[in-house]
Amino acid sequence: MSAAVPSVLFDNHGRPLEYLRLAVTDRCNLRCFYCMPEEGIQYLPKQELLSYEEMERLVALMAGLGVRKVRLTGGEPFVRRDLVPFMDRLSQIPGIEELTMTTNGVLTAPHVPELARMGLKAVNLSLDTLDRARFASITRRDELPRVLDTLYALLAAGIRVKINAVVMDGQNTQDLLPLAELTRDLPVDVRFIEEMPFNGHSHEATPATLPWNHNRIREHLALNLGELTPVPTRPGDTASHYTVAGHQGRLGIIAAYSRTFCGTCNRIRLTAEGGLKTCLYDQGVLDIRALLRGGSSDEQIADALKSAFRNRAANGFEAESQRPLHQLSFESMSTIGG
Repeated sequence: MSAAVPSVLFDNHGRPLEYLRLAVTDRCNLRCFYCMPEEGIQYLPKQELLSYEEMERLVALMAGLGVRKVRLTGGEPFVRRDLVPFMDRLSQIPGIEELTMTTNGVLTAPHVPELARMGLKAVNLSLDTLDRARFASITRRDELPRVLDTLYALLAAGIRVKINAVVMDGQNTQDLLPLAELTRDLPVDVRFIEEMPFNGHSHEATPATLPWNHNRIREHLALNLGELTPVPTRPGDTASHYTVAGHQGRLGIIAAYSRTFCGTCNRIRLTAEGGLKTCLYDQGVLDIRALLRGGSSDEQIADALKSAFRNRAANGFEAESQRPLHQLSFESMSTIGG
């Protein structure tokens, strides 16, 4: 990666904004029920998506403001053509120190050698179960063998892997321990995430009534695996990490719906159509695509970004409270960027 440009941008709560989650597409080759409906998905026409050239311009601009890390998300990033050459170009942008990605792993394995050559350090792999039948039930696709091929190809190439598993009551809670056991013999982080409402429908649970919140997840793991030793967290960490005696890897728990980590959040999101989200729970605070295609200069776009950052919600609860009262459902996570 390129040498850092000495610049730091802070929001109105004193949090540095260093980390961009960039959705390159709203399309996905899985249909996970907690992320999107099975049918009736209205994908964006290609012309409404940001082009790779537009995204490169924005990343370069944000790097000049202080962004140091870029994570590519979707949908599923690999359903968009020519992704790897685009990633290679992003990695050369001055100021970008770390390029990572989140993938479901179905299409990823053939690209692992290229990812390793460009110096990709880490991949978040979405994997909610190791049981093939439950995988097919959750994702509505029978693709678990290809995902596991990706897991082992990434590890063989020396790319750090974080497995992300969404914990869903009545769906995959029996899978927590088999997933956690992967850390015994593999140098992976297995991170369990509270279920969130971003499924394209309304969501009746609240953080207080969520059946499997971060506390219950931790208690369940400790009861069955033994003592969980906390790993010191760093500002900006979303996961609480733990080691287990005799395990090569680590366990993590992400209180995504309880929102316990907002106080040090250093993330901003850009949706595939160019909407800026300064919080996962907001509705979008700036239409960057309109600025790009309306002829705005880099300076004008930078000023608009700074204005949005100066009015950032303090946490996910404040951001959610600012959504219109008539909006009872949340977007699909595939349209936001995982």
